[in-house]
Amino acid sequence: MTRTRMTRTLMTRMSRRRIGSKIFLALLAAYFLLPLLAAFLYSVATKWGDTALPSGYTFSHWADVFTQPDVISALGRSFVLSATSLGIDLALVVPAAYWAVVRNPRIGTVVQTMAVIPFAIPWVVVGAGLQLVVKDTAPELFGTFWLLAAATAAIAFPFLYWAVENALLAADAARLSEAAATCGAHPMTTLVRVILPAIKGGIVSGSLLVVATAMNEFALAKILVGTRYETLPLWSAREFTSRTGNDPNALAVITIFTFGLLFALSAFVVWLGRGRSTVALTPATEKG
Repeated sequence: MTRTRMTRTLMTRMSRRRIGSKIFLALLAAYFLLPLLAAFLYSVATKWGDTALPSGYTFSHWADVFTQPDVISALGRSFVLSATSLGIDLALVVPAAYWAVVRNPRIGTVVQTMAVIPFAIPWVVVGAGLQLVVKDTAPELFGTFWLLAAATAAIAFPFLYWAVENALLAADAARLSEAAATCGAHPMTTLVRVILPAIKGGIVSGSLLVVATAMNEFALAKILVGTRYETLPLWSAREFTSRTGNDPNALAVITIFTFGLLFALSAFVVWLGRGRSTVALTPATEKG
């Protein structure tokens, strides 16, 4: 009888814990999903006033937003900024990660320290500091697209570096390089034909996060270029603060569109990394 009671008590406690976990997850899901649902409903609402739900639904707001020249231009600028920042990071980070992991592991500590800086210092401070430095040393870059692209690449590079570093360690790039060198391969040939195919999963996942960061960047764009290069986040801010052209439905459309785009990129990263260790996006700890 005692064992039976203990078993029942244990099962009851486990059942309560499961119920509590489900309730917590449900509340957490509601906390995140309800605002998104409200924004989506507002983006397709004909009128939403004192009722619990919109009085009608239409996708005309979506059509109106994506036929506005300002929106199309801002979206195009965001894509160009993302592509340029990604190109800068790929050209610098992938060789640096390869050198740190394979050729000279001592510099890995330096690069890891640099990767923490964008998270330790607010990006507003980074933007203000860049303005002061560029104004005195390279005034021709002040307020230009290239300064914004370089700054965006600098704050987004940790995502690519960590992904590539983990991919290199998981693929045992050091041993692959030694084997290729033994066969007489040139270092550049080893990097292009041996290493890069082995770490393509890490490169893709890190690249997607760089693009997502650049697409959604507001603070640096506002400080460094302002209206001279209006990206989609800057357009949203201008639309929100405008007294004449403020369109809440348009803002809801842009909010849902941006979230959907970034969510799709994140989901693709997760799908790409199923069952692989080459797409870890946190600092690696090399096993010795």
